[in-house]
Amino acid sequence: MAAQARLEVPTDAELLQAQADLWRHSLYYLTSMGLRCAVELEIPTTIHQLGGVASLHDLMSALSLPPVKMPFLGRLMRVLVTSGVFAADDASESGEELYRLTPLSRVLVHGVVADEHHSQKYFVLAVTSSHCAEAAFGLADWFKKDTEAPVPSPFEDMHGVPVFDDRTAVLDKDFDAVSNQGLAAHDNLGIATILRECGDIFKGLESLTDCCGGDGTTARALVKAYPHLKCTVLDLPKVIVKAPVDGVINYVAGDLFHTVPSSQAVMLKLVLHFWSDDDCVKILAQCRKAIPPREEGGKVIVIEIVVGPSLGPIMFEAQLLMDMLMMVNTRGGQRSENDWSKLFLKAGFTDYKIVKKLGARCVIEVYP
Repeated sequence: MAAQARLEVPTDAELLQAQADLWRHSLYYLTSMGLRCAVELEIPTTIHQLGGVASLHDLMSALSLPPVKMPFLGRLMRVLVTSGVFAADDASESGEELYRLTPLSRVLVHGVVADEHHSQKYFVLAVTSSHCAEAAFGLADWFKKDTEAPVPSPFEDMHGVPVFDDRTAVLDKDFDAVSNQGLAAHDNLGIATILRECGDIFKGLESLTDCCGGDGTTARALVKAYPHLKCTVLDLPKVIVKAPVDGVINYVAGDLFHTVPSSQAVMLKLVLHFWSDDDCVKILAQCRKAIPPREEGGKVIVIEIVVGPSLGPIMFEAQLLMDMLMMVNTRGGQRSENDWSKLFLKAGFTDYKIVKKLGARCVIEVYP
């Protein structure tokens, strides 16, 4: 039996810091729940409707909350200000704090139609739902199970169905609806930035297939920027049946594991992280069959997180948390550049290029 290692005793300063760190890490879920509460109460939208600035009294009145809850709302707002969800200052004549929106809370404003605005309300409600939280609570038991491959996610293991599946509605119809709305909002956020920062990747293309393109929001943005571009959206029949018939986008109901409509380029925007390595290779192989040789402009455009610390600790932590979200709720995950390179080569591609890093994500061109 190996000798037990001697436990080092921290210094007083280290012990006090460790205690504070323990509180933070153990209680971070309360920040998430506080954010969920703010979204459910529509606090970001209310501040926007009040002209972009609101006192605590303003919020209490606009939200029709019982007066007895005012001190508690103040405590909630204090945490959310500290975490960067809102900003605050003491500029009011009465000395009251005035709350303002930050870039983070602006993307949570709901029910407002504006260019490039895709409210992330339902993303927050989906990832902080009881179903996702329960799956995360069961991680230790999930790790102990000796399961044959392919290994189900903790979500699937606990609830008996995968997320974003035809059977998810049987588990909970409301959760299924919120999850799909959150997915659509999450996927559509930032397409205008991609067009501004990486628009050259679409120049010269005659046709493009957007795999899992949903209602065609991204495809319509592409056609608006490049009117000559013929865009096809491939998605499941249950999605395509709800798509708008506008004559601008060609909608195809199908399964990207079996066939991808032929085009000069195929786009996989925030698709592959839901799938295992083996499934990603199958998807990419179908995409390779759908495009012409590189000399004729054939390429696959992949927009995904490329995990790495080069963007600094905050972006890196965000990438790793998104990987944990995938691990808990899907069979996929976020990948490093080395991981992506292996998948591309295994699917039969010859080369790739990271065109640009945009926040936590990258735009990648993959060549046959």
